[in-house]
Amino acid sequence: MNTSAVPTLEIRPALEIRNVSLSFKGVKAISDLTFQVERQEICALIGPNGAGKSSLLNILNGVYVPDSGEIVFEGEHFRRMQPLEAARRGIGRGFQNNALFSGMSVLDNVIAGLSRHSRVTLLEEAFRFPRALKEERQFRERARDVLHLFDLDKHAGTIVGTLPYGVQKKVEIARAIVGTPRLLLLDEPLAGMNSEEKQAIAAVIARLNKELKLTIVLIEHDIGIVLKLAHHVVVLDYGRKLADGLPETIRDNPDVIAAYLGSDRKEVAA
Repeated sequence: MNTSAVPTLEIRPALEIRNVSLSFKGVKAISDLTFQVERQEICALIGPNGAGKSSLLNILNGVYVPDSGEIVFEGEHFRRMQPLEAARRGIGRGFQNNALFSGMSVLDNVIAGLSRHSRVTLLEEAFRFPRALKEERQFRERARDVLHLFDLDKHAGTIVGTLPYGVQKKVEIARAIVGTPRLLLLDEPLAGMNSEEKQAIAAVIARLNKELKLTIVLIEHDIGIVLKLAHHVVVLDYGRKLADGLPETIRDNPDVIAAYLGSDRKEVAA
């Protein structure tokens, strides 16, 4: 009888930030930051403006190069990735301010999210070769599938700049996921919205996480929504990690309360 132990598969985190530091002209934006994000979880980054949150997202999708430390994504170690490489490896990004083409239709904006996945040459595209036409059809079908997921079908042909801000934000998130990323980075997706719009976008994010099994890292200042939406919260303070844990642990952390919640403690707890 074979009594040898049955090997078990190691389940790695989706993302690991290991001792990452970043500075601009000697000013520390991020200092020796370490934490990890499990697969299929929503991880929220909170903290005041200037805490290093957006800088971290820019490292994760290859815009900035850290001074030290490394990123481990899906088990692969990186000092940096080019933005194109990040997109092709499965990292999608939504920005704080809508980076949409305001004069283009909703459908064309979402299709633009697939441009980095194109495999045809400029010559093939210019002369409408069969391979280019096939890819164009595939991109259009994929974009329409994503519009349906976001209940944006009726806006497909609408010029995006004419739509309400909350709808535009849906379009931007749709464009970020049209390339089927495994990790989605969202920088203040609820900024500038009223309460109803915030709840609608928060529901979209929760749905993407649940139905598409997306791992999501988001920056958000609305603590009430963060505590309801996130599985895991990391608090940054001047580029350093102040706290890291479950939402209820963060809510009751005295350092977090003193630094960020202050007199709103009862409201947040409620």
